[in-house]
Amino acid sequence: MRQVLGLVFIVALLGAVSRADEVSARVVVLANRDDPESVRLAEYYARKRDVPNANIIALPMPSDEAITWRVFVDSVFNPLRAELVARGWIDAIGMDLADAAGRKKYAVSGHKISYLVVCRGVPLKILHDPQLPAEPLPQAANPAFKTNAASVDGEFALLAAGSPPMIAFVPNPLFNKDRPARIDLDSVVKVGRLDGPAFDDARRLIDQALVAEEVGLIGRGYVDIGGPHAAGDRWLEDAARQLDELAFDVDVDRAGGSLPSWARMDAPALYFGWYAGDLNGPFAQEGFRFPPGAVALHIHSYSADTLRSTTRGWVGPLVARGVTATFGNVTEPYLELTHRPQLILKALARGDTLGDAAAYAVPVYSWQAMMVGDPLYRPFRVPFADQWARRDKLPPESQACLVLRRMRELERSGRRDAAIWAGVEAQKTRFSLAVALAIMDLQKAAGDTAGIRQNLEGAAKRRNYTTNEAPLAVMLARRLGETGDAKASFVVWMNALANRNLSKDTRVQWLPEAREAANRAGETRQSLRWDEEYRDLTAPPPAPDADKK
Repeated sequence: MRQVLGLVFIVALLGAVSRADEVSARVVVLANRDDPESVRLAEYYARKRDVPNANIIALPMPSDEAITWRVFVDSVFNPLRAELVARGWIDAIGMDLADAAGRKKYAVSGHKISYLVVCRGVPLKILHDPQLPAEPLPQAANPAFKTNAASVDGEFALLAAGSPPMIAFVPNPLFNKDRPARIDLDSVVKVGRLDGPAFDDARRLIDQALVAEEVGLIGRGYVDIGGPHAAGDRWLEDAARQLDELAFDVDVDRAGGSLPSWARMDAPALYFGWYAGDLNGPFAQEGFRFPPGAVALHIHSYSADTLRSTTRGWVGPLVARGVTATFGNVTEPYLELTHRPQLILKALARGDTLGDAAAYAVPVYSWQAMMVGDPLYRPFRVPFADQWARRDKLPPESQACLVLRRMRELERSGRRDAAIWAGVEAQKTRFSLAVALAIMDLQKAAGDTAGIRQNLEGAAKRRNYTTNEAPLAVMLARRLGETGDAKASFVVWMNALANRNLSKDTRVQWLPEAREAANRAGETRQSLRWDEEYRDLTAPPPAPDADKK
């Protein structure tokens, strides 16, 4: 019987590998032939993902991120579609006709492309051209949609769709469909982009995906709710619910606005939030990095206006800080036409690839949205049970995140005592401040005051905190203060604020509270120092010298 089961397992495994190889064999990689780094990135991706070199298409094209419709059609769209038809990737017959933008017309009957991977160096967006005619489409009745500005990737998605309109958008036939029809699959090319502020950022998207697929997605979840529109908040509430059901240790912020710089943001494997124009908050803290495999989406109209900056917008800055997959818009998309965070998470959690999840979660094409990341990436390829079984082979910080998820899993099943015990046992071999705080939360719910004090004593022995750990240290200092241990609370405040990489906003936020903790501990001298620092940081800038005008 064991031999039969073993044979079944091997056959199933070989079948899965065969399917994966078949998908890789149908990946087409697009590079800018005039950009050596673009070609190098395409070759690197093909090598790492077992994509045949023959699947790389390198075309001469401009290196500008933003291009006109004329340049896009002549240098990118027409040459690419002609090459895809010539190589048999798109089943089509060419016509001696072109549309108003100059796009050659084809009679298309389908395609064989699993994913189109667009490499850094290929243009990002197409500028609005008021000279092009506006087709009489129903969606164009709204003046907001009377534009032909678009993401390049959104146009690539319709390479096999015949002659799509230029103005407004085209509904995505795959949107929110768990079992799309073959005819719908044949009309959409799923697109992913390997791009970022620097070549190494784009290459890291590949490497981080492979690392995460080997060990599984590890970290915490963060959801930032409280934006300008109720619909977006509902999407994010749904994402928060899903993260809880997946037993991730999750922080949900409903205070409104984007997360402040002092918010907790340790091991952010999954982040969904809004609404700020440029990357800010804890992500902008010096030294901030995402763990391998992290998926992040910050909803904003111009989040991908450029991918060349480490501070402007969100997509480029997130990639520069190590995210593995993210989503954005090159210009105003209007909320209802952006990627839906809850659908991205739903698709990924059930085992879909990033490319399939992106296609499942975006309502329209030929519009403003795009996805950055390896479309073959599967964040949930390794089940949590397998991760837990192999946790001893992982680095301490990864082990701590798995302990947090195991505790959450036990708690959700009604086994709070078992959750506490799992945390306590893990702390015996590798201490984690995050785990200590999670244990205390469970102990507080159970009314275990003695257990809380014992864990506080152990946690307070830490002396050095990284920038990501500083918010945890502040949480610890507050809990020590609540139990009446003023001296220990003061010491933790001292150690947390000793990190000089903390942003000015963070120090301004924490210094008054630290000063009060020093007063309670009888540390008057340090209280005065913190008071002086606070006054220096909040003092108005000096008035201009009238004599120098």
